Amino acid sequence: MFLRTFGASIGIAVLGLVLGFVYDSGTGLALVAILAILEVSLSFDNAVVNATVLVRMSAFWQKIFLTVGVAIAVFGMRLIFPLLIVSLSAQKTPVDAIRLALDGGSPDKVGTYGYLLRQAHPAIAAFGGMFLLMLFLDFVFEERELTWLSWIERPLQRIGRLDQLSVVIALATLAAAAYTLGESADTHTHDRTSTVLISGVLGLATYLLVNGLGELFDVDDDDGDDDGAEATVRKPKTAQVVGRAAFFLFLYLEVLDASFSFDGVIGAFAITSDPIIIAIGLGVGAMFIRSLTVYLVRKGTLSEYEYLEHGALWAIGALAIILLITIEYEVPEVVTGLVGVAFIGAALVSSIVRNKRTGDDEPRPTAAETAAVAS
Repeated sequence: MFLRTFGASIGIAVLGLVLGFVYDSGTGLALVAILAILEVSLSFDNAVVNATVLVRMSAFWQKIFLTVGVAIAVFGMRLIFPLLIVSLSAQKTPVDAIRLALDGGSPDKVGTYGYLLRQAHPAIAAFGGMFLLMLFLDFVFEERELTWLSWIERPLQRIGRLDQLSVVIALATLAAAAYTLGESADTHTHDRTSTVLISGVLGLATYLLVNGLGELFDVDDDDGDDDGAEATVRKPKTAQVVGRAAFFLFLYLEVLDASFSFDGVIGAFAITSDPIIIAIGLGVGAMFIRSLTVYLVRKGTLSEYEYLEHGALWAIGALAIILLITIEYEVPEVVTGLVGVAFIGAALVSSIVRNKRTGDDEPRPTAAETAAVAS
């Protein structure tokens, strides 16, 4: 299973290292390796959260996630997206943005590609922060039988019965961030507060749209099943979705990955300002994260260690707050990574303790495994 799942990632890693060496000899090879390791270490919580969604997909859509999804992650988010951001925010043509990227230069120097991308960071952080915050709030306000941090999750579930509470809290958080952090944000625009507000609202709207479409088509594909009304694109279920519902789950995964990768793409400029090296290095790391996601699903890790999803979602909540803080203040990447690892590690330990206490040492089959056996 390991080679079947990670074989393509290993091949891409070797190819990436070769490309880095050809592009800039030993320096390029070393930078690609560093960026790939950085991406993997900082995105483990992303893999766990992705697995909670991917477990609901058929083998076909899992393959789409590992093929088309990787192309979007590597070329779209790590190469084209930064160019698009620079082009739009600095009001430059795509050709000028590409020229700036190839010219390089220190990100601290005014007018360089890295500098312009950092200037756009407050808007990016507001968008990604609100998307992830909505994901976290919907999780903690949802009624569930199994809780991890029961002393806080149980009360949150009770107050979560108030309809649209997550939207209210998210908007209040955005307003507070925009009028406190946004006013001092280091951007090239004069109306910084409105930039943060608009970006945050777009992030919230994107979550509501993709999540709502996923629920809508999940219900349609269930052909009137009463349980379909409770469907969400985040929560794993025993039945796998297909058709339009699976397509919107795929879109949801891509937006989720984008929200996780925003900060990493900008933070990579602390290591190198070369966009080609950044795209190669982060692309290799993104491929490993996708393979890890599929491995977690096929191995049944989420059903064996049931608190892992809880830990990953709490890590997302922390990441959402960190992203909003970075609208004005710089937070080291190592801090962001350690917060995620701490939550997931604590959830893993809690799961092991729970399994030993209940005698539940054998993992229960996941939907993906059940479907594989049936086929």
